[in-house]
Amino acid sequence: MASGTDRSQSTTTNGVEELSISKRKVALITGITGQDGSYLTELLLDKGYEVHGLIRRSSNFNTQRINHIYIDPHNVHKARMKLHYADLTDASSLRRWIDTISPDEIYNLAAQSHVAVSFEIPDYTADVVATGSLRLLEALRSHITTSGRTHVKYYQAGSSEMFGSTPPPQSEDTPFHPRSPYAASKCAAHWYTVNYREAYGIFACNGILFNHESPRRGDYVEAMWLMLQQDKPDDYVVATEESHTVEEFLEKAFGYVGLNWKDHVEIDKRYFRPTEVDNLKGDSSKARKALGWKPKVGFEQLVKMMVDEDVELAKREKVLVDAGFMDAQQQP
Repeated sequence: MASGTDRSQSTTTNGVEELSISKRKVALITGITGQDGSYLTELLLDKGYEVHGLIRRSSNFNTQRINHIYIDPHNVHKARMKLHYADLTDASSLRRWIDTISPDEIYNLAAQSHVAVSFEIPDYTADVVATGSLRLLEALRSHITTSGRTHVKYYQAGSSEMFGSTPPPQSEDTPFHPRSPYAASKCAAHWYTVNYREAYGIFACNGILFNHESPRRGDYVEAMWLMLQQDKPDDYVVATEESHTVEEFLEKAFGYVGLNWKDHVEIDKRYFRPTEVDNLKGDSSKARKALGWKPKVGFEQLVKMMVDEDVELAKREKVLVDAGFMDAQQQP
């Protein structure tokens, strides 16, 4: 149980108190193996949290983004990250793990997040992204009712895709106009979160995150954490307030290694979506003012970081291919 925190030692970052505590805060993360889940786990571990992640059972291991911070749970004195099998389509598993873990903060990052695929499997996308969020919120509400742990806080990961065809700039007050089953499902999850905040007084926040990339893909996680450290719950757009085309990205990435992207990239219309978003450019002035958050990496620097990471990965894969441990044709 992680309530009742010893505040005898503390530091301050971005105006938010970080605690050196004997009774650690406990966080529960869905989607811990994903782009943001891995970065959020690192952030919370650095802040002294105990982190629990919910993962789906799969025949293929997909924990590569968190392998570098995983410690065998049998090493109880060092393992502050623990993984548990559960699924957003299984309400009983969600309630069981919330009751067992007794988290102070819940971050719902899990989703069927491939926009194009959501057109192919719309029912499943809605079940996981929309109804799955509802199941998690209801599990939390029930947990609070029976345990009296009213301090538990909840973060719902939204997406700029929810704005769809609404003209930019998009802020917290901009109407949603989703253009895919994924985006429509995220809209439902957003309003479920608002409803549970208003109906039951749960500290529940929505973070509407615009496109964000990194060597491992995403890193807006400090803003997520900051939302749950505020006195009152609210919804926030998190964005760089810049917009760049795919062609700009290709020019910078290929140009960085002395190549012309037109010699290496083909446009395949099979990957076009039935309906596309028009122009997404977020207005994050509220998050910057209220949370003290701002992006730390510029566009060109980010592209270089990603290319450098891919070059290093290619070198490691070449070693495996040369040694006969990998088929060159199977490389991504």
